[in-house]
Amino acid sequence: METIVGAVVLIVAGVFVFYAFAKSGQSSADGYELVARFGRVDGLKRGADVTLSGVKVGTVTAIDLDSKTYQAVVRMAVSSGLRLPDDTNAKVVSESLLGGMVVALEPGADTKTLPSGGEITNTQDAISLTDLIAKFMFGGTGKK
Repeated sequence: METIVGAVVLIVAGVFVFYAFAKSGQSSADGYELVARFGRVDGLKRGADVTLSGVKVGTVTAIDLDSKTYQAVVRMAVSSGLRLPDDTNAKVVSESLLGGMVVALEPGADTKTLPSGGEITNTQDAISLTDLIAKFMFGGTGKK
């Protein structure tokens, strides 16, 4: 009886592992795609949240490197009900002190909106925590 229960547990665990691997490469994000280019995206991963005013409005679907400009090209799916102005800003920021990175959007005031596949040109790179600590410890005040 114990052998049968053990075999059933292993089969169920195998089904869960198979399902997780099968779904990990798919993005079920409903919406339209936007692109943004950053100088650095330290810690940002595919599947990370895209937020607006702290509310999740999308998901990062891909991160690639542009071989000509050496910039990180971030593709994100944004909710189809949300129309962002053409002068929207995108920043890579830390979700929390212990959390991962997210893309934070800040809408501008332009009346023209970004189309599907459009590019957000106003971006701010991720700030390295070690660089911030080094600036604070070794010359953050500017006094001599």
